[in-house]
Order: sequence, then C-alpha cells, then structure tokens
Amino acid sequence: MLSYYFKIATRSLRKQKMYTAIKVGGFAIGVAACTLIALFIHHELNYDNFYRNGQHLYRVVRIYRDGALEGRGVDCPAPFAPAMKDLMPEIETIARLNPNTLFTGGGNSFRRSNEVENHYEEGFAFADPEMLDLLEVSMVYGDRKSALAQPNSIVISKKISDMYFPGENPVGKTLIFNDDTQNPKQIGGVMQDFPDNTHLNFDFLITKKGLDFWPGEQTDWGASNYHTYLSLRAGTNVKAFEGKMLDAFFDNFYKDYLKNEGMDEAAISKIRGSTSLELQPISQIHLHSAEIKDTFSHGDQRMIWLFGTIAICIFLLACINFINLSTARSMERAKEVGVRKAVGSQRIQLVSQFLAESVILSLGAFVLGLLLANICLPFFNEMADKSLAMPWTAWWFLPLLAVAAIVVGLMAGLYPALYMCAFQPIRVLKGNLSRSKKNTSLRSTLVVFQFATSAALVIGAIVVLRQMNFISNTRLGYDKEQVLLLQGTQALGDKIPALQQELRQVSGVKSVSSSDYLPIVGGGSKRNTNTFHDVEKGDNSNEIELQIWTVDHHYISTLGMKIVEGRDFAKDMAGDSQAIIINQTMAKALNSDNPIGKRLSNNSQTFTVIGVVEDFHFESMKENIGNLCLHLGSSPGITAVKINAAEMPKTIEAVTKVWKKMSPSQAIRYTFLDEGFTKMYNEVQRQGGIFTSFAVFAILIACLGLFALATYMAEQRTKEIGIRKVLGASVAGITALLAKDFLKLVGIAILLAAPVAYYFMDQWLADFAYRIRLEWWIFAAAGIGALSIAFLTVGFQSLKAALANPVKSLKSE
Repeated sequence: MLSYYFKIATRSLRKQKMYTAIKVGGFAIGVAACTLIALFIHHELNYDNFYRNGQHLYRVVRIYRDGALEGRGVDCPAPFAPAMKDLMPEIETIARLNPNTLFTGGGNSFRRSNEVENHYEEGFAFADPEMLDLLEVSMVYGDRKSALAQPNSIVISKKISDMYFPGENPVGKTLIFNDDTQNPKQIGGVMQDFPDNTHLNFDFLITKKGLDFWPGEQTDWGASNYHTYLSLRAGTNVKAFEGKMLDAFFDNFYKDYLKNEGMDEAAISKIRGSTSLELQPISQIHLHSAEIKDTFSHGDQRMIWLFGTIAICIFLLACINFINLSTARSMERAKEVGVRKAVGSQRIQLVSQFLAESVILSLGAFVLGLLLANICLPFFNEMADKSLAMPWTAWWFLPLLAVAAIVVGLMAGLYPALYMCAFQPIRVLKGNLSRSKKNTSLRSTLVVFQFATSAALVIGAIVVLRQMNFISNTRLGYDKEQVLLLQGTQALGDKIPALQQELRQVSGVKSVSSSDYLPIVGGGSKRNTNTFHDVEKGDNSNEIELQIWTVDHHYISTLGMKIVEGRDFAKDMAGDSQAIIINQTMAKALNSDNPIGKRLSNNSQTFTVIGVVEDFHFESMKENIGNLCLHLGSSPGITAVKINAAEMPKTIEAVTKVWKKMSPSQAIRYTFLDEGFTKMYNEVQRQGGIFTSFAVFAILIACLGLFALATYMAEQRTKEIGIRKVLGASVAGITALLAKDFLKLVGIAILLAAPVAYYFMDQWLADFAYRIRLEWWIFAAAGIGALSIAFLTVGFQSLKAALANPVKSLKSE
C-alpha cells in the first residue's frame, strides 16, 4: 500500500512541475532559514553551559540604587574575594579575574626570551591560581593546581602554544611582555582552548600571585577592579547567601573604609541601604547582562526571541504556500477524488494518499533546505560573527530532521487532504462542484499573513539601516577621520618623545598625541572610573562618578575637540600637572555657573578645573554621554597621528619608516580611529544584515506563492478573459482586473504590519540614548515597496493572460 501511495504521489507531482517546484522551493527556503537561525539560537543558549559544576558557579554583581536609578557592575575590591572565603563557609572556591586594559589586560606585545622580534595577541587577563580549578580548565601540559601558583607564572592556550611553540612542551619557557625584561613570565601550563560559546575566551592567564598593581593594592577597599567568580557548596540557599555576603562585606570591611575616608554615619547608612550584592549564574552571563557593566561582549535575549519568531514566521510562510496551492488546485483533482470514491475508496485511504504527497514534498524540501543552509552557512557566519557548523555527526541531528520533515509534511498537508476528501462524488462527476467561498477566504487570509510578515521585516531592516546611518553621521564632538593609531608604542619607553618629534617632521602629519584613552570601545582604549567631590563643600558626601583620562598636551588638538570654556593644557604652565579639563556633562553635574577654578578631589589627588571641552561621545550611543575629565600624564600605549587626507598613502609609508627606525624589533601595528568607531556598532550592523537577509527570504517565499496563485487564477479565468477581449476590453483593463484582488490583500497586509513593526522597532530603538524618530515615510516606503513587488509578481501573469489570443480559449465553445 505504501509503495502504491508513493507511486501515485510521484506521478501527481510530476504532472504539476511548476507548482511542485514552487512548493518544494518555498519549503526549502523556509527550512534553510530556520536551520540557520536554529543553529544561531542553539549556540547562544548554550553559552557557558558545559561546566560539570555549572549549577553552582556564579559571578558576583554589585548593585547600587539612587532613587529610581540603578547601576549594576561586576568590579569588586582586591581584598573582597579572600575576605569572603575566610568568612563564608558556603563558598567552596572563589577566584578573581582582571581583564581590564587599564592593567594591560586585553592585548599585548610579547616574545620568547630567546627572540628579538615581538608578536601581538589579544586575550590577556590576570587571574588567581584558583580560577583554573573553578572553571574546570583542561590542561594539555602542566598541572592545573600549580600552573599559576608561582609569582610571574602564566598559562597559555593550546592555540597559542601551537603557534609559537610548535611541536614542543612550552612549560618552563619564558616570555617577555611589552619589552619589560625586568618582569619575565614563566609558562606554568598549557590549557585547552576555551570553547567559542563562553564569555571567558582568553588565551593568556597571568597569575595574580605576588603581583600588586600599586603598593597596598591587595588591601585597598577603595579601588574596584576585579570580577569575582565563586562556586557554592551544594544545598546553599542563594538568596539567603547574598544577604549574608553583603552583611559580611559591608559591616566588617567597607563601613570602616568609608569612615576612614571621612564619611559620617548618615552618609554611610545611605550607602548601606542603597547597596546590594547578587549572584549571577555563569550560564546566564551571556544573555542576561545588558544592564551590567563589564568588559565582555554579550548577546541579547530579546534578539533570540525575535530571531526565533522570524524563523517560525518564515517557515509558516512556506507552509502557507503549500496550503494555498493545494486548496487552490483542488478543483483539478476533484474528479480524481470522485472516481476513487465511486469505485469504493475509503476516506482514510484518500487522506493517506494526499498526506503521502505532502510528506514526499516535505522530505524533498528538507533535503534541499539543508543543502542550501550548508551553502549559506559561511556567509551567515561572517554576517553574524560566529563559527557555527552543521552538526552532521551528532546522533540526534539527522533523526530529528527526518521526524521534523514527516511531522511538518503531515501538518501542512492535513487541511488540504481533509478538504479534498470532503468532495461529494455525485456532484463532482456531474460537474456541479463550485468554488468554496470559505476556501477563498482562507487563501486570502493566508496571503495577508504572508505579506504582513514580509512588510514587518522590511520595515525592521529599514529602521536598523537608518539608525546605523544616523550613528555614522551624528556629530561626535571629535574628528574621527584620518587619525592613524599606532599601537603598542609603550614598548618604546623613553623613546616616545623622540618618536613624536620624528613623526611631526613627516610631511602630511598635522598633529601627534600619545594616550591609551580614546573615544572608542576596544582596540586597546582604556577606561578609568573614579569618584570626585567638590573641595569647597568640605566633605565627600556628594561624590560624582566620572571617567578620568590621562592625556598629553596635544590630545585635544589631534582629535579635533573644542574647548568651550577656559583653556587647553599649556606646556609653559607648570601648574597644569595638577589641572583637569572637564566635559560639559561634568560641568552640569557640578551645578556651578562657572566651573573654571573649581577644585575637585578623589581623596588621593586634588585637581583644578582649567577648561571645559565640548561633550563628545566616548561610549556607544546606547548610553548618554557621561561625566569625564582629562588630566596630564603618561599613558603611551597608543599614539594618534592626524594625517592630511590628500597625502595618506605617502604619509603612512613615511610613518612606517619612522617606526622601523625607532623600533626595528617590533613590526608596526596601526589602525584608524574611524575603524574603531565602526567596530563599536558591529552588533547593530549584524542585526541589520540578518534583518535584511531574512526579509529577502520572506518576500521571496511570499512572491513565489503569489506568483503560483496568480498563474492558477489566470488559468481558471481563461475563457472569461477571452470573452472580455472579444467584447473590447483593453489589455490594461484585464491586467488591472486580475491584479487588483491580490493588491488589495497586500494593502491590507501592510496596514496590519505597520503598527506591529512600529511597536517592536520602537522597543529596539529604546536601547539607544541617541536615536532616530520612526517617521511615517519609513512605513510608506516599505508599503510601496511591497506593493510594487506584488504588482510585478502578479502583473506578469496577468499581462500574459491579457495578451493571450482569445480564439485559443474560446475555440471549444
């Protein structure tokens, strides 16, 4: 019986080649889109899900509330972790991590001790020796317990070991970092590479054993620079532990620190009531850290839901094509059903026959869809910045797809099968079967859903691209164009002034400045958060949190910033070593009509405000411009070179020659400031690319279905068109007659899509402090585009039918 069903189904599908191709093609596109999105979602949901002890692993989050405002961060003081380990028996293991670029985390130059030329790599962090045990790090060489136990030891990843120590065990070998020969690091072990789906993707872990970033750092409760991870003993009540940990931290240590800083009991009590500690499960860090300040890139749970919804909608579009085409062509198979019923076929046999056709189509579509997904996967990986792979070897993958293909085939084919099997044989064989209005209404509803989904995706793509264009063209408060950033210049040590002087002599160089603090995120740019208070007010009860950046005398001119009050730093003013320039936001926070001359202190230094710089964006535009001040000092990791655009290639060549002269053992590394700015919004660009790609998928599937329906309707009205032409109807009139019903449906779809798209894109834009307005023309453009595409799709078949010779359609009458 099954072979009979298969034979009849195959014969029927071969008879309708175009409709079969559209059904299978639409299904295949839907399967491909769903597969790609499913791989992406699976990867995101499984971040940090591979630890055996994962259910007991947490990260400490500090929360501070000020009225309706709430700040969340992960930086804790250096003595926090050891103090909690001593006081809290519920803690099994606790360890600190410091990936901050302020302390040379991130990227560094290094070389083997027996080499001269430096190499550069990213992925550095400082860690306690216990971190390896806590994270269950697998070792290739060395012992996990002792790999970071000695001062100046380091653990490297297998990838780095294979790259720089091919075919050898590097344990015991020495590395020199940033040409600091006084503090060499000895390799204590080689760890397996971290998986792609972890937020802790480091290649170098440097021990914190015996290392202080400044004298007394390990007992300083006032500086918070460490991410703290811990594992709790089984059976610990997490909520109760959080409260107990806060009490231990504040009452035993932080309260005394605040008293020593001169705070009164009222101020301390206010801070105590506004502070809390929270444990964040390690598996939630990637998708649930949007409001938490840390140094990692994170996913967005809302985007997971959104992409999942898009995948479902695209697959439904493909299923709708199947249902629409099956029910639309039901008249063609009515006589077949009538004859088979008349000769004794049971309803269940007919249903089984039509379901067999559906399942065959579904299986074929899944095979083609998987091939298409495999072809598109490299492009999707590039667009999404992932390294996804088809899990062909996973035991569950192919069986799951086979079951899915059968289930989808049965579900998509069930309604058409039941609909066609309900035909009454007597009426069918007499030719009295008419088209069902209910059937037509269902098809119309499904077409509306298809184009509403497509229009909503198009609107989303337009909004994302408009926001990116807005970001690219917003006045930033500094000039990001033609600024070359020489990386790793701190390795030159006392040669940096000579480097600057040599560069200023190069034709085409306008200005030179050395500072690690730049208005871009990443790329070696540092951040340093501190708290200041107004000295004139006599206490520090009204502290202001701000960024304090170390710059040189040429920083403001090189980056094209503007002084709006006071003056810039001057080399002939010795007192400028204790001076600061604040931004306009900080000036407002001081609540003073004239901030020039104000004296601000962070309890270790007191500075005098000599100028106010125009606000400039130094974080993502998702955030408001924060408080910031600039002060003179040495932070020479990056040297910015402002270049004349007309002489760019020649100037870069000359800059390279200067670098080789100053640092022959280190290859030049440079980027451009505008590239760093663009990288800040890579995630937004990726979202725009994904939106656009799947909007194209959705429109393609919808147009395939519309094309097939238009073709079928034109075939059904062939004689009517012939009669109208004989009676004098014009080609334009007939084309409009055939197209108008479909265009009405598309118009309704656009009206339904607009408010839905408005709501979701308004929610997406709410993440940006600086954003576009959702203007009416965006929705009008998407609507006109959808109508145009629909008209071209339907119009082609309508015009073809209108141009047909009426003699051919009426010769049998």
